[in-house]
Amino acid sequence: MKKSSVYDCTMIELSKHHRPQGNISVVENNKDVPFEVKRAYYLYDVPGGESRGGHAHKALSQLIIAVSGSFTVTLDDGKVKRTFMLNRPYQALYVVPGIWRTLDDFSSGSVCLVLASEKYEVEDYIRDYEEYLNYKKL
Repeated sequence: MKKSSVYDCTMIELSKHHRPQGNISVVENNKDVPFEVKRAYYLYDVPGGESRGGHAHKALSQLIIAVSGSFTVTLDDGKVKRTFMLNRPYQALYVVPGIWRTLDDFSSGSVCLVLASEKYEVEDYIRDYEEYLNYKKL
């Protein structure tokens, strides 16, 4: 496996177009997103104090966007952790494969959009942290 680190993950500024009728941001495959989007899903109505994520992917890349409200994303490569506050719909967090992620601190009414490089495959998930550390061979 590629020795991915949290420093391979980065914030991406999406295009912003301001109009009197409202703003629009556009996301296009292989242009604004560094991969072809094969799956999109969103999280909403996350109860206060709850966490989402708590897993890693072996092959899947993601772009995580707070389209409404805010939440934090903590990335962990087994050695280093980085936390990002997502609260602008024109910013996205690019997460590479092999990184453990946890989403917390959802504000009321927040919506988290995730664009994924692969369709859902249960075999791609690592849901146990000890198994993850073994996978990373730390």
